[in-house]
Amino acid sequence: MTTDLFSNLYIVLISPHGLIRADDLELGRDADTGGQTKYVVELARALAERPEVGHVDLITRRVVDPLLSNDYAEIIEPLSENARIVRIECGEPGYLAKEQLWDSLETFADNTLIYLHEQPRLPHIIHSHYADAGLIGTQLCSLLGVPLVHTGHSLGRSKRKRLLASGITREQIETTYCMSRRINAEERTLGVASRVVVSTSQEIEEQYAVYDYYQPDQMRVVPPGTDLDKFFPATGDEDKSNIAAELRRFLKDANKPIILALSRPDPRKNITTLVEAYGQSARLQQLANLVIVAGNRDDIHSMDAGAQEVLTSILMTIDQYDLYGKVAFPKHHKADEVPQLFRLTALSGGIFINPALTEPFGLTLTEAAACGVPIVATEDGGPIDIIGNCENGRLVDPLDTAAIASVLIEILEDKKIWKTFARNGIKGVKRHYSWSAHVEKYLDMIRPLIEQTEPVKRMELITKPMLYRDTAIITDLDQNLLGDPESLAQFTSMMQKHRKKVSFGVATGRNLQSALSVLRKYRIAQPDLLITSLGTEIYYAPNLTRDSVWSRHINHRWHRRDLVELLQEVPGLEMQGKECQTPFKISYFIDPAVAPDILSIHRLLLQHEQTVNVTFSHGQFLDILPYRASKGYALRWAAEQLDIPLENLLVAGGTGADEDMMRGNMRAVVVGNRHDEELSELAEVEKIYFAEGRYAAGIIEAVEHFDFFNTGKRART
Repeated sequence: MTTDLFSNLYIVLISPHGLIRADDLELGRDADTGGQTKYVVELARALAERPEVGHVDLITRRVVDPLLSNDYAEIIEPLSENARIVRIECGEPGYLAKEQLWDSLETFADNTLIYLHEQPRLPHIIHSHYADAGLIGTQLCSLLGVPLVHTGHSLGRSKRKRLLASGITREQIETTYCMSRRINAEERTLGVASRVVVSTSQEIEEQYAVYDYYQPDQMRVVPPGTDLDKFFPATGDEDKSNIAAELRRFLKDANKPIILALSRPDPRKNITTLVEAYGQSARLQQLANLVIVAGNRDDIHSMDAGAQEVLTSILMTIDQYDLYGKVAFPKHHKADEVPQLFRLTALSGGIFINPALTEPFGLTLTEAAACGVPIVATEDGGPIDIIGNCENGRLVDPLDTAAIASVLIEILEDKKIWKTFARNGIKGVKRHYSWSAHVEKYLDMIRPLIEQTEPVKRMELITKPMLYRDTAIITDLDQNLLGDPESLAQFTSMMQKHRKKVSFGVATGRNLQSALSVLRKYRIAQPDLLITSLGTEIYYAPNLTRDSVWSRHINHRWHRRDLVELLQEVPGLEMQGKECQTPFKISYFIDPAVAPDILSIHRLLLQHEQTVNVTFSHGQFLDILPYRASKGYALRWAAEQLDIPLENLLVAGGTGADEDMMRGNMRAVVVGNRHDEELSELAEVEKIYFAEGRYAAGIIEAVEHFDFFNTGKRART
């Protein structure tokens, strides 16, 4: 049923950059012509099919460029009977990247205003897409008194961290990406928008929450739609496809069910852990084959370092567990073969698994479900919503190999569960994740705005002097946070309260997977900054972006194999397990009663022209690192990337491994449960506070001592 107010709707979508036309979208032509352009075209068409909607205008920039199709110069282009693309003049006629449009956006807004006034009626809503459209939409809605709906698609603060991690300087980021203008536009849009559309609840909590104009009450989860014309249940002839023949080359018994993993070769996708889970379970190997589709590759050596590391790790793990004939690992696949892979998996009675460490949404999960494949996915982000809505699989700790194997075995062995999950997935995607479901939720979202049945709170827009949080608390993990649940809960609550102004970081000797496992176990929110493996790896939130430049930086004069051979003959040293070793960290147990002292070990290495950083901690651990790597070096590097002055850091530690990150210009606290012998030299350092409180209570005590949040309630010293 539609009311008089909620009928014959006129909806305006704004997406100024990229190349937008009705058919044959040039997806992937450049960074501006990707998923967003496809989404807005499909959204316009899908909305126009609804009986409540009278007309949809998708407004974009007119491009007159001899190097491009004349399609982009057409002022009006029909999309369907009730939808059209409208192209607006904006700056010079030729095609420009979105970063070059900022000076012309007010012109775009003015010309769009003229166009809208020429229409028989004003739009019921204006929906802006991305920051540039947000700036335009903010101006139009303020002048017209029309509600603004906004979708960010990606956020400037998150992208800035990814760019810094890739090695681009802050100055280059400003010059190339106009990042300050983008973030200012995002802030203003968030302050004005009546609704902000996101894909998952996690997106609200972890990405938008760091913005000054964060208004969670005005944010709505409307998951993206799945193309059911491409992703549909198996027809029975999938095993005759080219991709099926390609998989059979690898497998001894190709008739077994398939456990399918499909993702980019990215460390965050955690495929090696899946291979380990499969390799450690004889029962799982009996029940099913494992199929790993990790992008396309010709020569691994020619790929970027991250992809090389992932692909090499997968191959080595296959070899370690002698999984030949049981694992298919094809080098190539075509985009149109992805639906075939899902249907082939369904036909085999198999499962699709996404074991990623972090997953903002998980479109492959809905695509697999639409093809009738039960799913197993990480208990993080989008998969929680998808499996909650569709009831078509299981969530699992992506770092627990035993749990991964157990869940897969359960579904494979119980055909009743398999059929239920397969059936639920097909129904659930149609209900929650099809384009018709997307539009249904979309219209439910905007209905209160048009009928004016729900008041919209407005924020007072005041220009803020800072674009980024320039204060942070950095702490060790085991020594500082895990020993006292009560004080940890207090610390977590304190950080949540101040998260808009203060970043949270963890610096630990654990590797990434181990650190994430502990954070998840103790329900500690994912840090903004995660320094792992004693400072040899740096990751940035929200997507655990690895600082690849740091890895290249510390690789200087690092000869891991030579060091291992050299230390084999040193008495009192025993190499720790494989899980404690990384490319840039060699870890030993040391027996101080038998082994030479640390200075002697260091001297031995120098005599053999091995310049390294030797770290002794907890009275029993010896770690050899590149000479450019340590917790302190990594912290200083990351602080520079994040533009946080060292004097604005509060660093907490308790062992010798933390010493160099507590010295210097930052403020620091040594918690009460410290290793006194290892940190005795810090007692006289002015900016280092020795707390009485143990674990997280010591950090809270230091916050009060330094009045770190500027409350004016500095503790007495």
